[in-house]
Amino acid sequence: MKRAIYIATLVVAILLGVLLPDIAYAQIDAAALARAQRRGENTSLGGANPFATGEEGDGEQGDSTKTRRLRKPLESYYFNDSIRALTNFMWTVDRDMNNAKVMPLDTTLMNWRIDYPYFLKGVGDMTLGGLGQSTLPFNYFDRSQNPDFSFSRSYDAYTYRMDNIPFYNSKTPYLHFTYLESGQKRYKEEHFEITTTHNVSPSTSFNVNYKARGTKGLYDWQRTSNHNLSVAFAHTGKRYSLHAAFINNRIKQRENGGAVGVWAVADTTYEHPSGVPMKLADAEAHNSYRNNSFFVKQAYVIPLQRVTDYDFSLADLSAIYVGHVFEYNAWSKLYTDRYAKFTNERGEIDENGEYVPTEGEYYRDWYISPTESRDSIRERVVSNRIFIDAQPWDRDGAVGRLGGGVGLDMYAYSQFRLEDYISGKYNVDKKSAWYAYGAVSGKVKQFADWGADIKFYPSGYRGGDLYLNAHIALQAKIRNHPVILRGEFSQTRQSASYWEENLFSNHFVWFNSFSKENETRFKVSFEIPDRALELSLWQGVVSDKIYYDANSIVAQESDAISLTSLYARKDFRIGGFHLDHRVLMQWSTNQEVIPVPLCSAYLSYYYEFWVEKKKVLRMQIGIDGRFNTKYYAPSYNPALAEFYNQRDYEIGGYPYLDAFVTAKWKRMRIFLKYQHANFGLLGNGEYFTVAGYPQNPGMFKMGISWGFYD
Repeated sequence: MKRAIYIATLVVAILLGVLLPDIAYAQIDAAALARAQRRGENTSLGGANPFATGEEGDGEQGDSTKTRRLRKPLESYYFNDSIRALTNFMWTVDRDMNNAKVMPLDTTLMNWRIDYPYFLKGVGDMTLGGLGQSTLPFNYFDRSQNPDFSFSRSYDAYTYRMDNIPFYNSKTPYLHFTYLESGQKRYKEEHFEITTTHNVSPSTSFNVNYKARGTKGLYDWQRTSNHNLSVAFAHTGKRYSLHAAFINNRIKQRENGGAVGVWAVADTTYEHPSGVPMKLADAEAHNSYRNNSFFVKQAYVIPLQRVTDYDFSLADLSAIYVGHVFEYNAWSKLYTDRYAKFTNERGEIDENGEYVPTEGEYYRDWYISPTESRDSIRERVVSNRIFIDAQPWDRDGAVGRLGGGVGLDMYAYSQFRLEDYISGKYNVDKKSAWYAYGAVSGKVKQFADWGADIKFYPSGYRGGDLYLNAHIALQAKIRNHPVILRGEFSQTRQSASYWEENLFSNHFVWFNSFSKENETRFKVSFEIPDRALELSLWQGVVSDKIYYDANSIVAQESDAISLTSLYARKDFRIGGFHLDHRVLMQWSTNQEVIPVPLCSAYLSYYYEFWVEKKKVLRMQIGIDGRFNTKYYAPSYNPALAEFYNQRDYEIGGYPYLDAFVTAKWKRMRIFLKYQHANFGLLGNGEYFTVAGYPQNPGMFKMGISWGFYD
């Protein structure tokens, strides 16, 4: 029955997208003409239309009583005049409300040297070492709080989701590809991506994005492949908008369990990194993920004022938007291994001070089979949301947007349990959750931008969950330089994820009933963009925190934990020299539950210059460095695909340096880098960011990125 409901919902969503018309009024009144003149627009359609064909006066003179029909420019309530004037731009859509976040296409040299996506924000993430593998942000306040399929959180830097699917608008067809590789063919890392987008009309476009990233593995049993595909369609008309996309994420990762000890990396020299002994190398452990997702988001605007051909956008008019969102998201995870022990050559020290080898087992328990594991779990979420978004005056008014909606999420969870092995049947646990949400936002000229939103689950599976957010940004100018002061607040009351309360696998079994996790956050930031200066302060208090303890068992801490983060970014420029600095300081009142390093830093020093007088070829030559202080860094459990709070040893205090040369010639960017340039030369030899998982040793990388706009 529910399968029929899913299919019917999908059919209705598609029919609505096809049948709803994009209607425009034909009348032109004096008020609309005055609005266009106040905005400084050219009120001559023929002169302002960048999509018009032919020139005035070409060919025979037609009948003067007939109106010449011109191809209309981009007409959309999402984009203002400055955005519509761009040759190419991209945007993402909000999951709940009728919002779009516009971003320029990045074809500059600014961050081209940073090839790992998880290093682009702040001071970056801690990582298992190879491209495509699991990561966790150093900054606690950047870590995902999404309760859906928690096993995929560590791949957020790679995967496509509804909130990060890119949509494009381009006046000419756009094609862009990137290819990077490093190391010997047998062990190399590869990064390939291609984007193609085309506008069928000024307001209708489709695009395809594909990324393949991974490593064959410098260390034993490290091979990883990460494939991400999105096929998207967008229509952003004056009255009607439609965003739809299909997403496919596939991840395959060999799990080696990390080095048998810090000594195997810090105190021992091997002919090749593949000689470093790994805990699960003989167990042939694998994790395989599959994700298929589809969504359709559509909205129709009902203007409260007369609309004319001079109004390319309804952002300046009073209006009401009515919309619907359908989302289907299915994840599966398969973990396999076989029983095998590992040998730690320095497991113990005898009475003579000599090292004594010891044998160990990575997993303590084997509940289903004593020889091999095959743990399969699946999660499916089907969402329907209906929203109303009112624009009382105009989008940039003191109360620019006011709206809300209701939604229904239907969940299906599948995993094998002991009784399923006996009966041969695959049981599915089905749940549903209702919720209501609302949002309000506005602007006070160019001086203040504010907003707030709330989501509440009154009943059902997540009954009582609450998400409250508010923000305000104040802007002023000092000596003609913009100065921005931002404030953010959030209050979250969230149920544990399904898998934190229900799991039956070969190595871990639990059936928990946890209290809701409560967290309050404040953030204050100060920015001077023209001076490349940013200062941020986070303060958070969390109670009933759910985490994975030193034995990889999910647990809950009832006492309140306070967290403080201070972040500073300052980039200096002296002629062609760039000195970029990002530093993060963190304090946690309970390091056993939420361990964070006291200091994490990313520094980049480089020289940027034009190679010749014609200013066609621009280059950067420099070095990047990353560092964090010693602390009990989390480790990673392959069977759970989760980071857990080990307490055996501290790691850190190692500077990780990359030397690079990048260049941009017209639309092509070139990339040369020697990663981990200080390998074996500088530092304490403990080049870990996740306990037990060494970073890659020194290796050479090269790559190219090329964009075609016609």
